Amino acid sequence: MAGKLTAGSGILLVTANVGSLFEDPDNLQKTWLREFYQTVQSHKPHFIAVHCQEVGGKNFEASMSHVDCFVKELLSSDAMKEYNRARVYLDENYKSQEHFTALGSCYFIHESLKNIHQFDFKAKKFKKLVGKEIYSDTLDSSPMLEKEKFPQDYFPECKWSRKGFIRTRWALADCTFDLVNIHLFHDASNILAWEKSPSVYSGTRQKALGFVLDRITDQRFEKVPYFVFGDFNFRLDTRQVVESLCSTATMQTVRAGDTNCVDKLIFRESENDRKFLQFDSELSCFKERLHELEISFPPSYPYSEDSSQGKQYMVTRCPAWCDRILMSATAKDLVLKPENEEKTLVYDNIGANVCMGDHKPVYLFFRLTAGAGKPNANKHKCCNVQ
Repeated sequence: MAGKLTAGSGILLVTANVGSLFEDPDNLQKTWLREFYQTVQSHKPHFIAVHCQEVGGKNFEASMSHVDCFVKELLSSDAMKEYNRARVYLDENYKSQEHFTALGSCYFIHESLKNIHQFDFKAKKFKKLVGKEIYSDTLDSSPMLEKEKFPQDYFPECKWSRKGFIRTRWALADCTFDLVNIHLFHDASNILAWEKSPSVYSGTRQKALGFVLDRITDQRFEKVPYFVFGDFNFRLDTRQVVESLCSTATMQTVRAGDTNCVDKLIFRESENDRKFLQFDSELSCFKERLHELEISFPPSYPYSEDSSQGKQYMVTRCPAWCDRILMSATAKDLVLKPENEEKTLVYDNIGANVCMGDHKPVYLFFRLTAGAGKPNANKHKCCNVQ
């Protein structure tokens, strides 16, 4: 049904919280795009999926105009000239607060990939992809994706939260899979995050992620392998970090002058370079449903937004691996096929030595071998192709 490439189709999945890019478009966007293009040139993928969060930035009313320039540059650049088909879905309708997620899902197909299909969720058919198209104002009614914003009561502290997910479904190299762009809730208060282990915010993120997984595996459509990648806002267990790494540190309590409430806790300790991954535990309760390759890159957040500081973290929050690429067990089987040599399987960040904004993009590159997604001959019996 889809393209058969004897050497395997190179797949590049990228997740990037791009909010910073629209606060300082003249500097950060150029650097970000250069590093992204270098990643594309290095791996030469046939299919690229870029999942963006916080499209338009924090001041989206003023910055949304910069988004169009950013997307046009991606679609027309020399570095992407061999990608002759594209689909870009941008949730830019900030006036619809009950639906606005500020998510952007961008897909690019190389000219050598002759046959690729995208699923129409309304018609329940796969449709062949031709040309380049951008959708922004009609996402809620588009049959080519599913978009949902999390219910307001999931995160009542943040009245106008933009958190939610976008799901698309694809077929190539005889394999069908879902790609889910996700943005989960952040830690609204460092103090509250520190008070309990695990924190109250960890529970909120677990609830939202469970909501997404239940939604994309329900009975409405055929179950297929899925990749969920975005800004999960996973944080280290703050209390355990403090107790373990700062047991000999001095603690300074800063109180607000008007209320005398605790406003800030400062822990000071020097010469401590121990690894933080042992405190990265939010994914553990989903170990039967979600899988991840081994992390070998530094925490992806929160970096300084000073364009001259490429490796410097902000001092406002504890560094954490917020940006991740997770997958179902069946998707992991696709990625870890025996014929996939280790050198063609990469899970890493982008722009390690330069400023990419407060988040470093994270990517996964692998090769999808023909027939990899066909456990039986009736794999696509429910999926008509148009």
